[in-house]
Amino acid sequence: MEAWIGIMSGTSMDGIDAVLVSFQNNSVQIHTSRTAPYPDPVRHRLLAASQNQADPDEIGELDTLVGTLFAQVADEVISASGFNPAAIRGIGSHGQTLRHQPSGPAPFSIQIGNPSVVSEATGITTVADFRRRDMAAGGQGAPLVPAFHKAFFSSETENRCILNLGGIANITWLPASGNLPATGFDTGPANALMDAWCLDQTGLPFDSDGHWASEGHVNQDLLNDMLSDAYFAKAPPKSTGKERFNLEWVKTLVSRHPDIATEDIQRTLLQLTVASVVKQLPQTGDLGIYVCGGGARNPLLMSELGKALPQARLTLTSELGVDPQMVEPVAFAWLAKQAIEGKPGNLPDVTGAAGPRILGAIYPA
Repeated sequence: MEAWIGIMSGTSMDGIDAVLVSFQNNSVQIHTSRTAPYPDPVRHRLLAASQNQADPDEIGELDTLVGTLFAQVADEVISASGFNPAAIRGIGSHGQTLRHQPSGPAPFSIQIGNPSVVSEATGITTVADFRRRDMAAGGQGAPLVPAFHKAFFSSETENRCILNLGGIANITWLPASGNLPATGFDTGPANALMDAWCLDQTGLPFDSDGHWASEGHVNQDLLNDMLSDAYFAKAPPKSTGKERFNLEWVKTLVSRHPDIATEDIQRTLLQLTVASVVKQLPQTGDLGIYVCGGGARNPLLMSELGKALPQARLTLTSELGVDPQMVEPVAFAWLAKQAIEGKPGNLPDVTGAAGPRILGAIYPA
């Protein structure tokens, strides 16, 4: 049986997700998966680098370190699966995003995690650098996962929205009618701001199960100020990241609203995720919303989404056969398959690219 590996680390920078998977008849079979947290020193260095606090030597060293860690996780999923490495056609490595600037006079996107290191260490052909070809064609280079959503999660009878709650939230709209295109875009922050504020105020990398946020209350004035950011009203195609939504963004807005308790700020950041997602969802009463990403594990966030969307059916992508934590690594395994088979991996209606493009650079074994 032919198999593929997908490796992903998102904007939360909390760790590396890897999966060994097979694709047959528009279905996904996950053989094994692994999540490996970044060592704390590496994560702190990555967070600093993502905020322009790193020189070229530091970025170069992190590129090799992350590539080595990706290769180690790939070896772990291979060992756990019992697969012969010779049966694994390729590895799709998203890398670790340090900077994503899809607009301006010279758009760019930087993902580190040296794919040559991954290919050399595993002995398996590796595909990486998925975003830049789409951007060269005039696209945003993100989100890229909607093409996988369309291929595997579409329904002829149900209007579906795939909601990814990673560091950044993005949605994929999959209308039941074949006459309408699949669309998608980044709605704004999901876990990124909550994680950043939690780390800054408590020293903890994230608010486990939303416990700290549950101790606070939404400050409506602060929430309204946050929602006034021009990104939320911007028409798609659009994508964003920590370049815009970061701790400095939070502190700038908080400074306009003094004497707010720290837990109230955390609670308001959670509500920002809810409000910005709901505001940008397709307006239809007949809608199944399938959630994936780290935010799916936050009971308070899921509860507030449910309250804000009483007419929709809110559930998890596990109902569609893919674990919510593994949707993105599975998608990049599929994107590697598309690249090696010479097939497009983007959706121009999502990214705004001039047309379908084969994504990724191939690093042979």
